[in-house]
Amino acid sequence: MEKVKIGIIGAGRIGKLHAENLVRIPQVEIKAISDIFAERVTPWAEGLGVQNVTDDYQDILNDPVIDAIFICSSTNTHVPIIVQAAQAGKHIFCEKPINFDLEQTQQALEAVQKYGVKLQIGFNRRFDHNFKRVREMVEENKVGDVHIIKVTSRDPEAPPSEYIKVSGGIFIDMSIHDFDIARFLSGSDVEEVYVQGAVLVDPVFAEHGDIDTAIITLKFKNGAIGVIDNSRKAVYGYDQRVEVFGSKGCVTVKNDFSNTAELTTDDGVYSDKPKYFFLERYQEAYIEETKAFIESVASDKEVPVNGYDGLQAELIAHAARKSFEEKRPVKISEFFTNAVTKY
Repeated sequence: MEKVKIGIIGAGRIGKLHAENLVRIPQVEIKAISDIFAERVTPWAEGLGVQNVTDDYQDILNDPVIDAIFICSSTNTHVPIIVQAAQAGKHIFCEKPINFDLEQTQQALEAVQKYGVKLQIGFNRRFDHNFKRVREMVEENKVGDVHIIKVTSRDPEAPPSEYIKVSGGIFIDMSIHDFDIARFLSGSDVEEVYVQGAVLVDPVFAEHGDIDTAIITLKFKNGAIGVIDNSRKAVYGYDQRVEVFGSKGCVTVKNDFSNTAELTTDDGVYSDKPKYFFLERYQEAYIEETKAFIESVASDKEVPVNGYDGLQAELIAHAARKSFEEKRPVKISEFFTNAVTKY
């Protein structure tokens, strides 16, 4: 089978991760990588066998050989690159969020639809082996009608002030993954959002108009209720747990550990802390989402996480922000929602 030829735009931490995963897939060839610091990136790219490194992403979009691109650059660049890539007939994998502005996101999705290219959004948690199994159990009616979904998502360490300032805030930067996984596990869109939030970890969040701790309540269109708890700092590691409770039973996912050894003595029971960093916790999920995108391109199948999914997660994030600011439940219908349902 002919190889899928890929261009990567942005070679920061996440761009490098995707590139290093892509070179492990036999049916993929990375044709080019672009980054504004091309000279700095070149030695690393050459180590992967990629000789074509440029500081202008237009070089990738203008290359007729390239089938698809990975957008791993800063969020403010996503929409113009998506629009231009769609016009160039390139399939697109884009990291979340598509944009901080819903109107801009809609513009990108309209371009994808108009030019008939594929767009997959980087919600990697859907590809986690445990979360996938929970979704399967829900689909197989093992828990019956879904009543309650609980998501715990706590970072091991707060990000630096420079990052907080440009992140878009906790809901669009951090919680957005939880909004998507809640939709994924429930099999339903969200209808209403209510938030209680605070600054309990570091006053620097307040300086940037943000919070670091939140409880988010979701009301789903299928009648289920969701609860997400977020913190920017869990001293014991990266805390990622879910529970789906329904009319027939309950399924839970605990944290991943480096090992499952457990020491029991007369002093107590001891085990290792959870995995510390998101790249470590979701290493395999990143690989699986990459494989899924390549398979969609190679076999001309629909992508498993599309632009509609990206838009819905952003809508929930904006509703969450509004709920926190106005101290009231906020319906998703209060926002711009005239998007079609397939991208």
